[in-house]
Amino acid sequence: MERINVSTASEFIFIGLSDAPEVRFLLFVLFLLIYLATLAGNITILVAISTDTRLHNPMYFFLCNLSLLDILCPTITVPKMLEALLFENKVISFSGCMVQLFFLIDAVGTEIFLLAVMAYDRYVAICYPLQYMNIVNMKLCAYLIIGTWVAGFFNSLLHTSFIFTLFFCDSNEVDQYYCDIPPLLALSCSPTYTSELVILTVAGVLGSSAFLVTLISYIYILLTILCTNSTESRHKAFSTCGSHLTVVCLFYGTTICTYVRTSSSYSPKKDRIVSMLYGIFTPLLNPMIYSLRNKEVKSTLRRMTRQVRTAL
Repeated sequence: MERINVSTASEFIFIGLSDAPEVRFLLFVLFLLIYLATLAGNITILVAISTDTRLHNPMYFFLCNLSLLDILCPTITVPKMLEALLFENKVISFSGCMVQLFFLIDAVGTEIFLLAVMAYDRYVAICYPLQYMNIVNMKLCAYLIIGTWVAGFFNSLLHTSFIFTLFFCDSNEVDQYYCDIPPLLALSCSPTYTSELVILTVAGVLGSSAFLVTLISYIYILLTILCTNSTESRHKAFSTCGSHLTVVCLFYGTTICTYVRTSSSYSPKKDRIVSMLYGIFTPLLNPMIYSLRNKEVKSTLRRMTRQVRTAL
């Protein structure tokens, strides 16, 4: 069989979506509503934080970046999926697939690092409240945010460059609703050992490091909370940290299941479900868990609502 270099491939075809018209329409409506709700929630958070000077502090600075990532992540994949569901256009060009994969891995990697930074921020705020503003100043925040985006960029560049040096033989059908590493590895007919080794090593080292920072930060936070005498403060802190940990575990768990494994264990149906959890539902949940439960943010949103009503 003749090998065709991936650089000469003109397009890929997504086959991870239903062909039944009635199912496609229901899925289109469902994912469109989820996507619009995700955009509305995260844009609202961005506007609220940027317009209220009381929210101009490190914690909300990190939340702004999280909301930005939660807008970017579904925007990279969902519009193409909606087009495929509505118009049955399941074809994506080679360059489009490469760009989609690059920005998806970039957004996912950056969010992993950002969650670790946010956990460290909460650790300092709760464990060292009197020194918080001196330790986590805006200069450090800027360095941390730049570091997360730069790390996500180079992580994505490395993975993407390895994926698109592979060969694809007799099929260009991607068993997923977007271009991702596991289905492309499964589609390739060239040896993927090197690519898989690099992916597992880099994802393992960087992902594990970020997860350990997050885990250790929350362990210290929980220990500090347990030493608090006030029952009300303890209950409030437990509620907030429990919500944050739910999102962290959901995001880390789904991304690890997707990327930290060999191509031989790839399961298209399982991967579609897992990828929807971290790519579609987590960006929807983050505004509610990280921001909309916050009293200061809710106060700002109520003020914005009153201003809009007055203007109307």
